[in-house]
Amino acid sequence: MPKPGHRGLKRIWLSFGYARRGLKAAWIHEAAFREQALICAVLIPAAFWLGRDPVEQGLLIAACLLTLVIEAVNSAIETIVDRIGPEMHELSGRAKDLGSAAGLLGLMILAVVWGFVAWGRFLT
Repeated sequence: MPKPGHRGLKRIWLSFGYARRGLKAAWIHEAAFREQALICAVLIPAAFWLGRDPVEQGLLIAACLLTLVIEAVNSAIETIVDRIGPEMHELSGRAKDLGSAAGLLGLMILAVVWGFVAWGRFLT
């Protein structure tokens, strides 16, 4: 049985509104998201200069956007855990640590992709 709710174009339109609210919340409440967004605001235009072809440019931009995706999900995890309660719990700590680990891995992907493309452009 399908879920009740909106369908078709109305559902898509409403989804854009929810996403916009989420991006706004990430910007307002999450310093790490703001910092990474500002870094991406510099790196994305630089991708068109550094990347030698559309595939390299796409990889550079995708690596930037991936860090923002991961940070948004990490922020969602932290928000849910904080909503449950302020008391310390092993599982709450583990959830937050796993989200942080995902953020670190995303930044490592960013560094590896940008590093290899820069290596190929300048050192080969």
